[in-house]
Amino acid sequence: MTTDTVTKKKTTPKAKPVKASVEGVNKLRIRVRAYESKILDASVKQIIDTALRYDAKIVGPMPLPTEIKKYTVNRASFVYKNSREQFEMRVHKRLIDIENPSAKVIEALTNLSLPSGVNIDVKML
Repeated sequence: MTTDTVTKKKTTPKAKPVKASVEGVNKLRIRVRAYESKILDASVKQIIDTALRYDAKIVGPMPLPTEIKKYTVNRASFVYKNSREQFEMRVHKRLIDIENPSAKVIEALTNLSLPSGVNIDVKML
């Protein structure tokens, strides 16, 4: 009986890149959503003006893909089955990053009054 010698390579685990975590390097990510693009752009301009008033560094606004929901509905309930209507809802989105926000910037953004129909998601990164 012969034994084959198999050489095994010693593999060292690869080092994962370490993020430089320096205190104070925060990012405020704001996602703004609305059905109408004009109201959305006005709201984004209001947010940017408020942040620039307190000398914050802003990245954006970056347009995100418009979410389109389409619905097809029968026009009649019984006889005219082939007659249909199509409706769609468009949700426009923008993304704004504020780097190193101060307490004044955050307070000013929380006190900001925006028009109805505008949805805002704020995350600290």
